[in-house]
Amino acid sequence: MAPEPLVSIGFVAKRTGNAVSLIRYYANESLIPSVRTSGGNRMFPRSVIRRVSFILIAQKLGYALEEIRQLLNTLPDKRTPNKEDWAKLSEIFNAHIARRISELTALQSSLEGCIGCGCLSLDKCNLYNKNDNIAENGAGARFLLGDSPK
Repeated sequence: MAPEPLVSIGFVAKRTGNAVSLIRYYANESLIPSVRTSGGNRMFPRSVIRRVSFILIAQKLGYALEEIRQLLNTLPDKRTPNKEDWAKLSEIFNAHIARRISELTALQSSLEGCIGCGCLSLDKCNLYNKNDNIAENGAGARFLLGDSPK
C-alpha cells in the first residue's frame, strides 16, 4: 500500500476553510498528525482534512477539545473516522444531542416565569428565594442549574 500523500498546512487550511493558526493549534494539541520535512515545514496526511472537519463538527455539537481527543483516540491506529467509525460515533453524538435537548427544554420552561430582571439565581426575585438563600448552594443560576426552591 502506497503511503498517503502529504499536503501543506496552507492546503489543509484552505480546504477546511480555517486559519493556518487553527490547523497549527490542532497539530500542537495532537488532535491531527503532522510530520516535519528536512526544511522544518509541517506536512499533513491528506486525510487530516476529514479529521479537521470531524473536530469542527464535534465542536459545533458542544464538545470540548479534550472530549474530541478522547473520541478520536477510540479509533484504531488513531485514524480519521471512516463510515463505520462515524456510525458508532454518531450514536454518541445522538445521545449527547438528546441530553442537550432535554436540558434546553428544562431551561426554556424555567425561563417562562422569569420577569427579565437578570438575577437568575433568585427565581422571580424575592418571592421564591427571599434574601437569596439558594446562594449557599453555589455560584451561578442555581434554579436554572436544577436546584429547587426550599
